[in-house]
Amino acid sequence: MSMVKKLSVWIGYLVVLLILPRLFDSILAISILNQMAIGIVFALSYNMLLGQGGMLSFGHAVYFGLGGFMAVHALIMIESETAYFSILLIPLIGGAFGLIAAIFIGSFSTHKAGTVFAMISLGIGELIAASSLIFVSFFGGEAGISGDRTFGPLFFGVDFAQDLEIYYLSAVWVFIATVFMYLFTQTPSGRMANAVRDNPERAEFIGYSARRVRFISFCASGLFAGIAGGLFALNYEFITDESLNAITSGRVLLMAYIGGLGYFIGPIVGAVILTLMNSLLSNYSDLWLLYLGIMFVLTVMFLPRGFAGFIMMHQVVWLRGNLKSLILPYLITGIPAAIFTSACIALVEMSHLEEEVFHYLGLELDPSATLTWIITIAIAAGSFYATRRSVGQLSDAWESANSFPDSEDR
Repeated sequence: MSMVKKLSVWIGYLVVLLILPRLFDSILAISILNQMAIGIVFALSYNMLLGQGGMLSFGHAVYFGLGGFMAVHALIMIESETAYFSILLIPLIGGAFGLIAAIFIGSFSTHKAGTVFAMISLGIGELIAASSLIFVSFFGGEAGISGDRTFGPLFFGVDFAQDLEIYYLSAVWVFIATVFMYLFTQTPSGRMANAVRDNPERAEFIGYSARRVRFISFCASGLFAGIAGGLFALNYEFITDESLNAITSGRVLLMAYIGGLGYFIGPIVGAVILTLMNSLLSNYSDLWLLYLGIMFVLTVMFLPRGFAGFIMMHQVVWLRGNLKSLILPYLITGIPAAIFTSACIALVEMSHLEEEVFHYLGLELDPSATLTWIITIAIAAGSFYATRRSVGQLSDAWESANSFPDSEDR
């Protein structure tokens, strides 16, 4: 990709970040966009570990949470007038604290890789999470700590009291963090992280220390996770031990994996999907975590390279101009698959609600009526059969779109 094309992509990315609030002008939308901004930086930082360095971590929330706690303490210092600086620097303070923690923990954890590293990260995560309930003076115990982002010097008259103002601040930091994380992948350390991930013995053979390469990636990941924690502190103005526990570490793993670990944009896609499910789907169903788990299992089984990988699968087809040939097969398979999914969701919801009538896709479903169950099961069975019958046609269309032309056609 030429320099002009790369620059145009980054400019487009910045423009999208800046105009999104204008496209979705509501309090709920701004809140969701702020959560997406935090999730994007957090997921990209995790991708530096697992996607690029091959280090499976179950305790990445440590650097996110420690950065967030330090950021809130910085807000408290500004509020008490023991320090005087703009809150524009709060994410940087969170990043610095995340980096310090990563340097200390990485000094011994990166000596190993694979399962040993994963278990060390899990142990460190549980240790820090437990410590947050012990060292109350810093972590605030179960209640956590809170600050006020409106104190300190104004930025061109802006006190950042509104969520929209915080979003624009977050958008700038998201852009900066994304650029620097991408540039890291282009450095010798970033390139060697991929080599160490794929074949550490060979990297050692050509003169690179696998441990040192992992340590550098680990520290960079902790830095950007701390920046995400600082953005979290600015958005919510408080933080609790929940930001340090295994649930948060598991959430960022889902973001990165569902989006696609093998691609730089994968964690961005995963952060958007998971934030939408957390913010919107949770308002409509108490079983949204069940659907999230099912989606993760299906992603592992059928889309091992994530949603970004599925999109990039079509790059060759698009370059050959054969993308149009897949539209009809996708519709023939996708429509009954969507009907089957909707019917299954209806069955799950009826099993959960038992006797309560609920509205679903413009219909009133009564779980106590036998006819409702019969019709729903029939729709699910019929659509599943139609989907299975159409998969072969879709497979043939895919093979045809990706095959090289015969010599007679050249």
